[in-house]
Amino acid sequence: MASKMDIKCALEECSMALNLFLNNKFSEALEILRPWSKDSMYHALGYSTILVMQAAMTFEQQDIQMGISAMKEALQTCQRFRKRSTVVESLSSLVSKQSVDQLSEEEMHAEICYAECLLQKAGLIFVQDENMINFIKGGLKIRTSYQIYKECHQVLQMTQGNKSKNETYYQFEGGVKLGIGAFNLMLSLLPGRILRLLEFIGFSGNRELGLSQLREGASGSSLRAILCTFTLLVYHTYISLILGTGEANFQEADSLLEPYLQKFPNGSIILFYAARIDTLKGNLEKAQLRFQECITAQEQWKQIHHLCYWELMWCYIFQQNWLQAYRYADLLSKESRWSKAIYVFQKAAILCMLPEDDLKRTGEDIVSLFRQVEGLKQRISGKSIPTEKFAVRKARRYASPQPVKLILPALEMMYVWNGFAIVGRRADLTENLLVTIEKEEAALENETNHSEYYVDDVCMLQLLKGLCLKYLGRLMQAELCFNKVIQSEKQIKYDSYLVPFTLYELGLLYKQQDEREKAIRYIETAKNNYREYSMESRLHFRIHAALDSMNVSSASTP
Repeated sequence: MASKMDIKCALEECSMALNLFLNNKFSEALEILRPWSKDSMYHALGYSTILVMQAAMTFEQQDIQMGISAMKEALQTCQRFRKRSTVVESLSSLVSKQSVDQLSEEEMHAEICYAECLLQKAGLIFVQDENMINFIKGGLKIRTSYQIYKECHQVLQMTQGNKSKNETYYQFEGGVKLGIGAFNLMLSLLPGRILRLLEFIGFSGNRELGLSQLREGASGSSLRAILCTFTLLVYHTYISLILGTGEANFQEADSLLEPYLQKFPNGSIILFYAARIDTLKGNLEKAQLRFQECITAQEQWKQIHHLCYWELMWCYIFQQNWLQAYRYADLLSKESRWSKAIYVFQKAAILCMLPEDDLKRTGEDIVSLFRQVEGLKQRISGKSIPTEKFAVRKARRYASPQPVKLILPALEMMYVWNGFAIVGRRADLTENLLVTIEKEEAALENETNHSEYYVDDVCMLQLLKGLCLKYLGRLMQAELCFNKVIQSEKQIKYDSYLVPFTLYELGLLYKQQDEREKAIRYIETAKNNYREYSMESRLHFRIHAALDSMNVSSASTP
């Protein structure tokens, strides 16, 4: 067996592996890549990328360790092919006209593969460890990676006019577009204070540049086209929803996915995105069928099933089909390790919504479930997951011998994940939610002795009610609900998150009515006047996205 593989052959083999991967043949894809993963940079990159994807889906320590060690080996493999600069090991000496001419094709590819490995390894270190030192190390790796991408981008611009462009040149170009695109997009999402915290000096994220580089990469025929596509899909179907204002671009997501649906009609990852896009459009019934297809499409990667269970659980919550939602929450709490605390909280929260008889039939004990939540909390990078912290805080109401029941906890969690933005596309379901909320509101008012949580509960219901009214186009009534929360600020005892989140929602309501100044004022107030509340960073991401959409630069505000 030859000990060297040329780039053209390597790219062909990786392309075969990619097709297997997209056809649910995950282990076969790894089999193609493994034998050469120590001698070919593209095999090394492909092999470790699949392991990293697996780790990112399962969050299991063992998978994360495998991903990290595969990445380390891939980095060593790529390093062997990189140009040795005699005087300076740094790359900055790389980019001058004559040095570009001296770079061999192999060395150009080695740079881009090295940067891609660094980026993925840093990402894994971020999720893996509790130690802030590793967090900072991850930051430095990202810096190096970013520098390499910038240098490669310059190499591209210098060689743009060259006549001798061949297939491998376009592969290199695809790699640069993926890197520059993903970096710019990622950094553009970060609120100013997080960027300052990480002190990425010289880092600036230009969202439009990021999106356009990824679009160009996705429409090309390079191996990285699918990675550019997946990055855009994650952005449109998750990030813009959870960390943004909830306005997703389905048209683009649809057209990006279409060619892959044609080519891999049973590919579970492709089916998963198709189902998620249906969910976002409010076509929940179609989405539910597609998630089921995705589950039956393959058995190798159970973690894809878990992603489907999570999504199906939410679809049933949106439809207020509590028994089915409970089924999926129960499956998750038993099978998936991503966040036991959130799953058990979610399960208990859904059970709270069931009528007494149905609850008895499940044989579950709500109080004991809520009491388990705190012990299940995990720590990642030395910090707990914000949503877990929130669940733990909420569950504490059940810790005392006389538990105080939570009010519509499943709908409050739905707000945390920005689910109202999805349900809001369906007037029928939004009306039904409004009925549920108003019923609870009346029951709370009629209670003879109020608990210490009374004001918090009333305000939480007002926030949720305001959201339903907003999506139903009853904007004045929505504004009244939001204002009630803000006026009760002094009486809120525990759920301090309600006021900044409500100010933000009120800002969005004014934005919708083209009252720009007012919108900015309310959103800025939420941003600048509140600290130390639940899910603060999530709100800051959303605020950053909202101000960005109104062309307010975050530099102008502290």
